[in-house]
Amino acid sequence: MAIPDWPELERPREKLLKQGAKSLSDAELLAIFLRTGIAGKSAVDLARESLKHFGSLTALFLADQHAFCQLPGMGLAKYTQLQAVLEMAQRALKEEMKSRDVMDSPQSVRNYLYLNLVGKEREVFVGIFLDARNRIIAAEELFVGTLTQASVYPREVVKRALHHNAAAMIFAHNHPSGIAEPSKADEILTQSLKQALALVDIKVLDHFIIGEGDTLSFAERGLI
Repeated sequence: MAIPDWPELERPREKLLKQGAKSLSDAELLAIFLRTGIAGKSAVDLARESLKHFGSLTALFLADQHAFCQLPGMGLAKYTQLQAVLEMAQRALKEEMKSRDVMDSPQSVRNYLYLNLVGKEREVFVGIFLDARNRIIAAEELFVGTLTQASVYPREVVKRALHHNAAAMIFAHNHPSGIAEPSKADEILTQSLKQALALVDIKVLDHFIIGEGDTLSFAERGLI
């Protein structure tokens, strides 16, 4: 049955307008993005099949152009639209962090880091540089490593922090394994960075580990 023939409150667009976006399933949200289905399949059917194929919404977002376009009903136009949506989300979160104290909006920080780091095949170490009011000055990929680790040099981190005239920093790195748990090496590195930056009066507010579907905060674990 085509979506227009569904009861009004079951149609994704109408449901969103009446109940809000959070009331929709992943498939319903994706169906709104897709707009139309294909012969014999509604946009919701197509969305469900796509999610089943990739295993999750995150995996679908991270699919490369070839893999995405191989799915029935997908194509280059939808792939470029999706990439544009993801980039706009990243920029909006970054703008929010620039305009306010990041400690007042910790979820924005998590979301921004997750969108930027999840699904990367190599370990990437990111630094977020903050001013005296904890507003973002810049965010940089400082080091890129292998599948299992990235070599991080505190001296280089201090140099970048001084370059930005930062008053505080937040660190993050991804675990390509998908497991957002700190290793002993992660804990030692965090303390080394904290000590090195303290010598130039720069605080370390947090260190996030990004896994698949999960984000761990060192501050919340009492590791900072």
